[in-house]
Amino acid sequence: MDFSSANVTERSQLPPALAISTVIFALRSDGGRQALWMPLVRRIREPHLGKWALPGGPLSGRESLQDAAARNLNETTGLAPRYLEQLYAFGGLDRAATQRLVSIVYWALVQPGEADLARESENVKWFPADALPDLAFDHNTIVEYALWRLRNKMEYGPIAFSFLGESFTLAQVRGVYEAVLGRELDPANFRRHLRATPDIVPTDTFQQGGRHRPPRLYRYTGAASPNPGFPRRTP
Repeated sequence: MDFSSANVTERSQLPPALAISTVIFALRSDGGRQALWMPLVRRIREPHLGKWALPGGPLSGRESLQDAAARNLNETTGLAPRYLEQLYAFGGLDRAATQRLVSIVYWALVQPGEADLARESENVKWFPADALPDLAFDHNTIVEYALWRLRNKMEYGPIAFSFLGESFTLAQVRGVYEAVLGRELDPANFRRHLRATPDIVPTDTFQQGGRHRPPRLYRYTGAASPNPGFPRRTP
């Protein structure tokens, strides 16, 4: 059956199509401060020809959801991030005009070295996560949900360390929290809470290259949530 020419009744009787989409978050410098950015791809066919969208594509019958997400991500952006997790399924009745479409959405958190490897072209471009254009389908809603999930997980889990390399300074950790939460945190208070977290351990090395005393590098050693307990916003 030609899905594009099927009438409303015929489309309602078709089995849903399955697709994979991925929300990719990375930290990039924006005017000297860290901010959340994400790559988008320009659609080169209808529907929504020319509009920006999340990387993704149809689900093959011969691969797992995780493998499909990783493949689509690599084919569109060249990225292969370590953190790739299933986020949610979006299956609203009116997501696509031709056939019921259910998207299994993954999210990826990209370290700085990984983000530098992302391909950019006329049809692949980075955007600030809080200043996106009008995206294809319901992808603005998907990004809003991903941001909400990310900010909530920052309150209680180790997800912040997925944005960092193997070693980092305490100021870099604070930069991740401030970029994701969109607010400044008191440096001394934040540093005190981090130093009290058992899974954040100091190394014997220091960050080089600055004009001031080089800061010590730390590592995250926990396998579960470290819950650094940074100061929460009071109601």
